[in-house]
Amino acid sequence: MLDALTLVTGVAALLLAAWCGWAAYRDQPTKDWHFIGMAVVTLLTLIQLVVGIVLLARGEKPEQGTTIFVAYLLGAFACVPAAGFMSLAERTRWGSVTVAAGGVVLAVLEVRLYDIWGG
Repeated sequence: MLDALTLVTGVAALLLAAWCGWAAYRDQPTKDWHFIGMAVVTLLTLIQLVVGIVLLARGEKPEQGTTIFVAYLLGAFACVPAAGFMSLAERTRWGSVTVAAGGVVLAVLEVRLYDIWGG
């Protein structure tokens, strides 16, 4: 898979986690600009999902299996939006903590995707 895209997505997820973690430290809920950051990270995961599916359609195979690769791709795509929706339900600092945790989880999923593909 594209190593640069995986790296950029992972770094963006960690930056989002740090940003929302800082908001939680300052006792602030997620704000509109946090949701813009979540949208950017989600767009990166959407691009990664499309690229992964195109590579699979062209006949390329991940080293550790197609099923687990697709499952991780879908999980990575859903991670930040799920955390964002949960932060809407919790309009306190804990909403920011939820998004920060989602960013860290996405970064870990990116590392795992890299391993599954054969990096």
